[in-house]
Amino acid sequence: MTSFYFRAVASDGRLRTGTIHAETERFVAHELRKQGLTPVYVGTEPKTSFELKLPSFSGGKRRDVLFFTQELSTLLNAGVPLDRALSITLELTDRPSFRLLVQDVLRVLKGGKSLADSLATHPEHFSELYVNMVRAGEAGGSLAVVFDRLAEFERTRDDLRGYILSSMVYPALLVLVGTGSILVLMNFVVPRFASVFEQSRIEMPLPTKFLLEGSKFLQNYGALGLGILIISAVALYSYVRTATGRLWWDSLRLRIPVLGDALRKAETARFARAMGTLVANSVPLVQSIGIAGATLNNRRISNSLDAVATGVKRGEGIAAPLRRAGQFPPLAAHLLSVGEETGRLDTMFHKMADVYDAETRTSIRRFTSLFEPLVILVMGLIVGTLILSMLLAIVGMNDVAM
Repeated sequence: MTSFYFRAVASDGRLRTGTIHAETERFVAHELRKQGLTPVYVGTEPKTSFELKLPSFSGGKRRDVLFFTQELSTLLNAGVPLDRALSITLELTDRPSFRLLVQDVLRVLKGGKSLADSLATHPEHFSELYVNMVRAGEAGGSLAVVFDRLAEFERTRDDLRGYILSSMVYPALLVLVGTGSILVLMNFVVPRFASVFEQSRIEMPLPTKFLLEGSKFLQNYGALGLGILIISAVALYSYVRTATGRLWWDSLRLRIPVLGDALRKAETARFARAMGTLVANSVPLVQSIGIAGATLNNRRISNSLDAVATGVKRGEGIAAPLRRAGQFPPLAAHLLSVGEETGRLDTMFHKMADVYDAETRTSIRRFTSLFEPLVILVMGLIVGTLILSMLLAIVGMNDVAM
């Protein structure tokens, strides 16, 4: 018989720890589930390490937080005291606005608050997940490890984000150039030919007539159409900023062929990384679900987590409620079922994040590989039709001249 350490979550969301004498880890996990507990970790060694993941930030805030995290990681791992590390980071910060923020964090820290509480005074830069993990690092005396993991994860997230953005640049450029070419033809090239056709007084082919009428319509009502388009875009943006509009928009995005699948997998990876971090750092499972849900960008998916949290409170574990929610890929629930059975739920969350990070890249590649030739084909057909319409009229004029 071997002594196995375990950590498990009760139906009230609280963490339970202890040891059980058994022959295998799977038997321990089974016994815990019989007692109404959801196993998080089962092993021959106590779980003491901290592994931290950070949600993404946007624009300058993300870069500022990444710089702050990297500097503190370097200094704390070099054995520099926390207050001195913050003072050095303050001196190295280039952006005046973020320098004031670091200065305020240092002021609150010297006033007797913990680092987590000091960071929590600036929620626009440091999320609830970030603050909770720093608090866990302070409690376990592992701040250096925490910030090291933070910096590593943020670099990884930036890499994935950069990959997605770079993959979408070429399709967007194709649409922009194609649309610009069509507008130039319709507003400048076609009108010049129109005057020649009208002076010749020949019977124009039907495609050419449609082309000339379309050019006239664009010239006469193009400004009005642009104004309507701008107003519609502003109205849509305003609607999407409401709770109802955001839910509608997020639901619509998930239904887009190929791209919706990529978005769902990206959100699954983000949720899994947050959950793996929180569960590994002894944050209660129900609380972890709430914090991880707040890091998601898609409201349709994050709202479904309320039912998942309710299922956990009832003692159902997390795999079954997640499967019933219907917003995550089917494989996710199967992976978590294995994690619950083996008592390695935290490890399985991290593996799940790695799986869906890779699948997100694959889905984005699949989308671009389909979207790029489709855009080229559509734009080619439109431009080709315009040119053919003009050539038909030119050929007709030559026939009359002969």
